[in-house]
Amino acid sequence: MKPVIAILLASLVVLQYQLWLGNRGMPEVHRLKAEVERRVEDNARLEARNRRLAAEVHDLKEGLEAVEERARTDLGMIGRDETYYQLVER
Repeated sequence: MKPVIAILLASLVVLQYQLWLGNRGMPEVHRLKAEVERRVEDNARLEARNRRLAAEVHDLKEGLEAVEERARTDLGMIGRDETYYQLVER
């Protein structure tokens, strides 16, 4: 009976060691939880960016204001009945 208890006790010690200090034990669980939290934050940030881009695409497809704004800021264009003034500092 004593050898069986000794074997079971040794098995328990080995299993506890693997659980708490082994390569695939609790340290790995904590590392994976931190990785999941980081990925969730990244996904939330990317989802917000995607929503902003989708809204911008919608505005560009549906509204002329967004197209006009893009033409003014990115291309430096002006309207037909507008006058362009360039101020030069001395």
